[in-house]
Amino acid sequence: MPKEDLKKKTAKLEPDFDKSGGLVPAVAQDHLTGEILMLAYMNRKSYEKTLATGQVHYYSRSRQELWHKGGGSGNVQLVKELYLDCDLDAIVVKIEQVGGVACHTGNRSCFHFKNISGSDYEIIED
Repeated sequence: MPKEDLKKKTAKLEPDFDKSGGLVPAVAQDHLTGEILMLAYMNRKSYEKTLATGQVHYYSRSRQELWHKGGGSGNVQLVKELYLDCDLDAIVVKIEQVGGVACHTGNRSCFHFKNISGSDYEIIED
């Protein structure tokens, strides 16, 4: 697609929620370090609420409801930047993680199982 055409399309972009049954994967990334903190999903309502409030909201697949990240614990995620991929079916939210903990296990990152060889994993606790 020529750049001129793309610039014309950037006025009103949003994730393509219809493409994947209403949910789009959203990666939370520390805006300063680049560390990946978690992967969750957004639906249209959680995406709009995230944009409106500046705090990340997800859709909980297990509870089947809107989820304000850190709403109960205080470990909220403040939006610094938000990116959509080229197919409009994935989101990266660069965030400031208030309280330093993104994972419900108490770890900074949900990605705390490190593969060390084959199927052996080291558990990283921070």
